[in-house]
Order: sequence, then structure tokens, then C-alpha cells
Amino acid sequence: MSTDTRTAVDGVALRADAALKAACDHLLGLQAGEGWWKAELQTNVTMDAEDLLLREFLGVRDAGDTAEAARWIRSEQRADGSWANFHEGPGDLSTTIEAYTALRLAGDPADAPHMRAAAAFARRHGGIEASRVFTRIWLALFGQWPWTDLPVMPPELVFLPPWFPLNVYDWACWARQTVVPLTIVSARRPVRPLPFDLDELRTGRRPRRGPRFGWEGFFGALDRALHRYERRPVPGLRRAALRRAAEWIVARQEPDGSWGGIQPPWVYSLIALHLCGYEVDHPVMRRGLAGLERFTIRDERGRRLEACQSPVWDTALAVNALRDAGVPGDQPALVRAAGWLLDEEVRGPGDWAVRRPSLPPGGWAFEFDNDGYPDTDDTAEVILGLRRVAHPGAGPAIDRGLRWMAGMASRDGGFAAFDADNTRELCLRLPFCDFGAVIDPPSADVTAHVVEALAHERPTEYEDVLRRAVVWLLEAQEPDGSWFGRWGANHVYGTGAVLPALVAAGVRPQRPCVRRAVAWLERHQNDDGGWGEDLRSYRDPAWIGRGHSTPSQTAWALIGLLAAGERSAAVERGVAWLVGAQRADGTWDEPYFTGTGFPGDFYINYHLYRLVFPISALGRYLRADAAAEDTAAGSAAGLAEGP
Repeated sequence: MSTDTRTAVDGVALRADAALKAACDHLLGLQAGEGWWKAELQTNVTMDAEDLLLREFLGVRDAGDTAEAARWIRSEQRADGSWANFHEGPGDLSTTIEAYTALRLAGDPADAPHMRAAAAFARRHGGIEASRVFTRIWLALFGQWPWTDLPVMPPELVFLPPWFPLNVYDWACWARQTVVPLTIVSARRPVRPLPFDLDELRTGRRPRRGPRFGWEGFFGALDRALHRYERRPVPGLRRAALRRAAEWIVARQEPDGSWGGIQPPWVYSLIALHLCGYEVDHPVMRRGLAGLERFTIRDERGRRLEACQSPVWDTALAVNALRDAGVPGDQPALVRAAGWLLDEEVRGPGDWAVRRPSLPPGGWAFEFDNDGYPDTDDTAEVILGLRRVAHPGAGPAIDRGLRWMAGMASRDGGFAAFDADNTRELCLRLPFCDFGAVIDPPSADVTAHVVEALAHERPTEYEDVLRRAVVWLLEAQEPDGSWFGRWGANHVYGTGAVLPALVAAGVRPQRPCVRRAVAWLERHQNDDGGWGEDLRSYRDPAWIGRGHSTPSQTAWALIGLLAAGERSAAVERGVAWLVGAQRADGTWDEPYFTGTGFPGDFYINYHLYRLVFPISALGRYLRADAAAEDTAAGSAAGLAEGP
């Protein structure tokens, strides 16, 4: 390395060190007194529109909250009249229809300029007739779409045994908790008319029928048969199914009033139970409605709801970031965080036990309250964090988490988030399923986090699980050298997760699989030195690896490159971009969404990502820089001493 290059690198390192200290100070200042971290989990305005529609249906909508929610919804409207699913994304038809309907509820007249623009966008893109099934279900509740033109999901579904195709446990946990209440709604077919119609959102064109042959033809015929059954269900069987479905729902309500800690099953469960005779003052309903307040954010832009909350995930990421930055493991903030995480351990069974009945419980969920659905991703990150903190009570919980996490391996060796072997693709072919991921197959990012957690336990009794997971990752590598990111955007996230895992598991950085991944990251670095990948990459391959530079995605790329042993110009430029983009308060600005709920359909801006991942990247960069200097110093000393 030339003197000029070394001087430039040293200058970047000095700036990185100052940036890291400022970022750590900011992060430590965000910790709650109980020990956790949690930042906003931002999604799109369907959360707020559906909240108003829920309250209208239940008869509890408040004028003040409606006005505040409408202010927020209006603030997110795009210049073309539409609403998007992520920052600077394209307008989305269904999101626009739901937002428009909510604003009509709030009193916005149809002839207001912003409403005319929204209606024109909706008509240009096919109108209500072309919207997704879930949007038309909301409209059917208010008489704006006929129930007879919606796919049928009969409540008798709850009687199907776990081995039978299309039973409720074939669905991903988030879909399962949504589908069961919707079977009640589908059977009851309520209509509570609005004081207005939505004719201005219609085109008059009926949806085209699907093909008559193949799987789509088969499920189309099945749906027609179910429609005939709905006209004359078996009375005793239908009553028993509705009762069983309601009991299934009530049994899964969390202490905070939610279902799974996420919005979709929450709102549909409240509607379904109300249709089963639960009045709004019933304890179950009261807890459910009160719990939504905890998910509500109010500020100068209005009132908005989080689709979910991520305190366990945020806390584990914060612990690992601070340790990457060199904060000692016995630092009080970290010990307090570890204590809180230990209190959040899931010690009871959940739906995952249907596929793994002999597996003892353990692990961690994503939310404050979600005892039925721990996930392997959070569990891996928590185990990595607890191992790095000097907390005397962590050992038994780590052992239980490892055992549960390893036991959740799917048959092919990979890991999904919530369930094992949740891969029945027949679910994807149902007419009902035109939105969101409805199964939970293994993914590269989750498998990588599990591999990393298991690899740091070596020597380990889970050696065979680890080996099979590594093989799964190697086989999942894309032809271009990257890995697909299921829960983060997208190939930058997947690749940034897999490289540290493979190296931790013993894959040498010189291996071709690692070299191809490094080359892919370097090839997709932006001219400004950062990395970014637009969420459109989930649908359009032209966007893979392309997008505005963001702090979180730049950090993911750097973490991957550093794990592969890179000390290249690409690394230096990436670090320089992070340092240069830092704000005066020690954090970073990140309006772009880099988290993924449902690939292609639903996205997340985790407001803590912009801080924790840059801290990890800068900490690992400086640690690698120090290690390189130590090695160089040792080599120089050896040469000076001679034989």
C-alpha cells in the first residue's frame, strides 16, 4: 500500500471512529429504563385506513381520532393522487382505494381535488374491480362489493386434520391467524352500509374468469362448489365450525389484546368475534381495542398505527451492534438489556408444535407479547447477543433457545422464521390468496442467522444441523453470486447475512462461493460509495442491487465484505459514505424502506436499522483495521529480530 493510500485509509478510520462514538452515544440514549430498545416500525396507510374501517364497523369510531388519522393519510398521498406501499414507490391500486374510502369516512368530499385525483388513478388502474381480495372484503363489509363475488373460505376448514392438504397449519402463522377469522366473516357475510357510495372508483368492467384447466381451473371449480355449499351449508356442521373457529381465535389472544402482535389477524379477529356475538364491551373485545392504542403514534403529522412492534428484534440488534463497537459486555446498559431479553423468553408451546410435537419450547418472539409464535430469526440474534454480555443467568435460556431453534430445521436443512416444513404451495393457488406470502418456507437470511448462532457455539451437539444448513445456503446461492433476502431488501440483505454466517461456520473466504458474492457486492456499489436496493427488485429483476444508497443497506454490504476478509477500495468508499452521511446527532436519515413483510406486497421502514447496522459495520471495520495493524506490527517485529 502506497503512503498516500495509507494516509487516506487512516483518515477514513479516524473519521469512522468519531462517527462510531457519536452513534453509540445516541443509541445508548434511546434505551428504555427496563432495558429494551424499540423504534417505529413504519409501513403504509392501509394500517390507518383499515383502523378507521374497523372502528366504523364496530360502531366505535371517534371523530377526533378520525380527523388525526385522515391528516396522516393525506400527508402520504403522491402527486398523481395515489398512495404507495413504500417511500418513492409506485402508486398501489388497493392501497389507494382503502385510503380514499377512509378519507370519505373522515368527511373529505368526492369532488375535492385530492379525492378526484385519487379516484382517477384508481379508475386508470382497473378500479375496485381490479383490487386485491382483501380490499374487496373490506368493501363488502360496507355493501360496496357483493359477497357472492368473493372467494369462499368456509369455517369448516378448522376441522381439517394437520395432515390434510389446506388445513390451517399449512398456512404461515400470520396467514393462519388471518384466515381463521375470515372464515367466520365469509360465512356471516355482514353488510353495514356507509352513508356514501364509491361509484367513482368503479370502471364497470367485471374481473375476468381464470382458466378452466390446470391448478387455477381446479381451484376455480372448487370455489364455485364452495359458493354452492354456502347457499345451503350443513346446519349442525356450520354451527360447530363457527364455534370452533371462535374458540381457536380467543385461545390465541395475547395479554396485550393483540393476535400475534400484528395488525392483520388483530382487526379480522375483532370483526369475527363481534359477528359471533361478542359485544364491544366484552373483555376479549375490550382488550383488543385497548391494545391498539399501544401501537398508535401521534405527532405533528397526525395519528398512525404500527403494523407490528419489534422490541425483541431491536434490542438484540442493539446489543450486538454495541458489542461490535467495542462496548464492554459488562456495561450496565447491556446487562440490563440482557436481563430484559431473558424475561421475554417463550417458555410455552405454540402452533409450531403441530409440526414438532416432541420439541421442548424455547426461543424468542419479535414483539412485547407474542407467546404463541417465537421465531428462529429473533432467537438466533438474541442468542448471539446474550453470549456477548456478562449476565449470570443467560446460560440455561441460551441452551433452551439453541435446542428449540435447531429443532425447527426443515426437512431440506434450511430454516424458516416461524414454522418447520411450512411449504405446501397449494395454498398459493387459492383464489383467496392474491396478496402477501401465505406460506413460510426456508429463506437464506433466516438460515444464515441460525447458522451464525450455531457456529459460535462450536464445538456443538448441533454439528449435523449446522452442516446441513450450510449446504442449504450454498445451494441457495443465486447464479449471479448473491442471496435472496426474504425479510430485508433484498439481495444486499441476503448476501450481507450469508457471508458472515458461512465464514463463521468455517467456509474459507477464498472459496468460489464467497468470491462470487464479494464480486456481486462490489459490482453493485453505487457511484457515491454506498449501497441500495429498491423494493421493486422483488418483482422486477432489473432493480436487483439497484437503488438509492441507504445507511442500513450500505452497512449490510460492508458487514458481508468485512466477513469475507476484504480491505478493498470498495470497503473504504463504503465506510467513507457512511461517515459522510451521518447527521449531527450521531444517527442517519433513512426515508427509504429496507425491511420486508411480504415480498412484492408489504414493506417496512425499521427506524432503528439506520443506526444499529451502521454501528455494527463501523465497529467491525475498525476492529478489522486494528487486527490488520497488529498483524503488520508483528510481522515487522519478526523481520527486525531476525532468526
